[in-house]
Amino acid sequence: MIELSNVSKIYRRGADRIYALRGVNVNIGKGEMVAVTGPSGSGKSTLMNIIGCIDSPTTGVYKLGGVTVSRLGGKKVTELRRDVIGFIFQDFNLIPHLDARKNVELPLMISRLSAKERRYRAEQALEMVGLADRMKHLPAELSGGQMQRVAIARVIASDTQVVVADEPTGNLDVVSAKMIIDILWQMNKDGKTIVLITHDPETAESMPRKVVIENGEIIQTGDKYNAEKRQDQLLP
Repeated sequence: MIELSNVSKIYRRGADRIYALRGVNVNIGKGEMVAVTGPSGSGKSTLMNIIGCIDSPTTGVYKLGGVTVSRLGGKKVTELRRDVIGFIFQDFNLIPHLDARKNVELPLMISRLSAKERRYRAEQALEMVGLADRMKHLPAELSGGQMQRVAIARVIASDTQVVVADEPTGNLDVVSAKMIIDILWQMNKDGKTIVLITHDPETAESMPRKVVIENGEIIQTGDKYNAEKRQDQLLP
């Protein structure tokens, strides 16, 4: 599903060349659940942006679902990102003046779905994350954990194949964080490929596979997928 071959990302600062990634090789299969971890400044965010088709490598090849992303034009990349990748961010990225249901519906506005179908999908997704009674609440009326569940419901409604979660529990208390991880496990059980960006060693160790990055280089790929770590958990 995700293939990075000798991928480097280089930024220029005057005459200097700054390497954010150096010759990265990573393969993530369809249906895997993988943690990408490493210290601040290690290249996690750059790697996430390339996987999510937000940024492109300076050198090397990135394939998503067998498609070489660098060979696509801007419009095709946008369509690929829209149809295949779902993002969950640490800061939720909710629109303050829209209620929970409308926040979940928003990404579906660019689809060919009818208004009735968009509403149905949003309501079903919010029910799946335990927020059926909060659909009309604005983000300011929700807790941090509830806002993150709205953000996850947005991804569920979009029904993408790959979910990239960037520190999704970073701003949450322990109970809310566990609830979010449980939902990610359920999404993986339902067939989604999950890429979890985290700096938390405990969270990374709980994943079936761990990729470790330092100074822009992969120092551990966890190539052997540990099926024994897969959890059969239900949504809270």
